[in-house]
Amino acid sequence: MMVPRAGEPREERDKRKDTREEHHASDQPQPQPQPLPLPLRSRRTRRRRRTFPALLRDQTLGVSRDLTFLGGAGNETDRGNSTRAGRWSGDLAAPPTSRWAARLAHAQAAVARLRFARAAGAMGLSRVRAVFFDLDNTLIDTAGASRRGMLEVIKLLQSKYHYKEEAEIICDKVQVKLSKECFHPYNTCITDLRTSHWEEAIQETKGGAANRKLAEECYFLWKSTRLQHMTLAEDVKAMLTELRKEVRLLLLTNGDRQTQREKIEACACQSYFDAVVVGGEQREEKPAPSIFYYCCNLLGVQPGDCVMVGDTLETDIQGGLNAGLKATVWINKNGIVPLKSSPVPHYMVSSVLELPALLQSIDRKVNMST
Repeated sequence: MMVPRAGEPREERDKRKDTREEHHASDQPQPQPQPLPLPLRSRRTRRRRRTFPALLRDQTLGVSRDLTFLGGAGNETDRGNSTRAGRWSGDLAAPPTSRWAARLAHAQAAVARLRFARAAGAMGLSRVRAVFFDLDNTLIDTAGASRRGMLEVIKLLQSKYHYKEEAEIICDKVQVKLSKECFHPYNTCITDLRTSHWEEAIQETKGGAANRKLAEECYFLWKSTRLQHMTLAEDVKAMLTELRKEVRLLLLTNGDRQTQREKIEACACQSYFDAVVVGGEQREEKPAPSIFYYCCNLLGVQPGDCVMVGDTLETDIQGGLNAGLKATVWINKNGIVPLKSSPVPHYMVSSVLELPALLQSIDRKVNMST
């Protein structure tokens, strides 16, 4: 308390009082200004920026806990920490900005695609990635070329050797022998075997001693004429070219290595395929599953990604079924009614040119399933 001085005017006393109070106030510590707290929305946004990338990463791994977060609800036992999971699910259920909402929707779509892809792989729901083609009577008219070769032999026998009806009988016998041919490449040369067919047919028809020289003449005339008429049609070439832009193509043909390689060279078809497999060069031929698995390995695909196309139920279709291919397509040019005991193909067409539309239909079914 300030004591007044004797004779001091009132104005001086008040002035001295104010000065003393100012000095006293300056000796006290002054409180520092406190920063204002950040808005609640900024804090939540920062927390979301930390958790959302991790959530998105986990979503692509298909973690069930994060699938629950995307739904915004679920069994807390499945999430592990219920408090943490509840907070995250609450944040993600109501994103503060449209940008985060878009990212959340994108993550949900990615997870849905991933889950479906896994389920589709388990159920065989995948697009066609590769097509296996048979060669004879599928891409080239082997039967027609063989008939032309037989006609040339008949002309030879009738004009040069004065055979009459015997010429046709000989060719018919050879055709039967060819259809029943059982070739073992390690024991017999294909040229010797087929020359023997002609020799036997001539002897059986005309009698007398075997005429090996005439048999060789008939065989090489038939063979050369047949190869000349084994051509790949222009529309088939165009189809293969277009198909190869979408899927991988493989030529899979049974038969002797020499014979089939001569056919492939004659029709000049190798350039239209990613790979060529000849049964005579493998341990097993169609319909053994092993040769189909070998083809899959060559192309880097799974059996469930592949389609087999061929004209023979017992080899092409049965083989595709044995190997578990995605589909088998039977080329039935003549409208043959198969036996009840025959293998049942997935699809049947009258021409190989119908294949592109059929493949689109198969892929469309997969897309509709998604």
